[in-house]
Amino acid sequence: MDLAQARFNMIEQQIRPWSVLDKTVLQTMGDIPRDIFVPESLVSMAYADIEIPLGHDETMMFPRVEGRMLQELEIDIDDECLEVGTGSGFVTACMATMASHVDSIDIHDDFLESAARNLEKVNISNIQLSKQDALFIENTNKQYDAIAVTCSLPEYVPLFEQLLKPNGRLFIIVGSDETMHALKVVRKDNAFIRQSLFETKLKKMVGAKEIAKFSF
Repeated sequence: MDLAQARFNMIEQQIRPWSVLDKTVLQTMGDIPRDIFVPESLVSMAYADIEIPLGHDETMMFPRVEGRMLQELEIDIDDECLEVGTGSGFVTACMATMASHVDSIDIHDDFLESAARNLEKVNISNIQLSKQDALFIENTNKQYDAIAVTCSLPEYVPLFEQLLKPNGRLFIIVGSDETMHALKVVRKDNAFIRQSLFETKLKKMVGAKEIAKFSF
């Protein structure tokens, strides 16, 4: 299989048609070999328009959704970023290529271990991977320019808003299994501007049913 051609087709046939036109995003997703980040048995599907299974009933996002997310986050070379849900490490690699530094958290040890190996293969080192539950995120004094949540919540709650720097951007997907939508949140001083972007579906965050028990 010609993986280079498959990568080109992913950009031109999946990502661009989804209104992803940012040159840095397109260049980044075109440069990073996604096939390194998928399970070995599924390399032939690395650039397909599917959610690739990773284990623990988790999947990689559709490439088109990854592209829209990266574009909406408006990541700059000086930005400090947080990724909630490391998964395979592919989105981590994209964010780290575009930003100054990425903190990425996951609850699965094997995901963190395999992501670390994958990131080393593509010489990505401006990252910090750690095992954390996003519902009880540590080091909450740190704030970020961009936060990517790669799993969904049943309803929007401001779990991550206080982790945003002024003018910081958050991407998250919320809703029920029947109706989910991507949401962009921008911090302006102490106000948060929330914008609904598009309809999609994404696996729920582990423990998401417990969200309703939190009070904000």
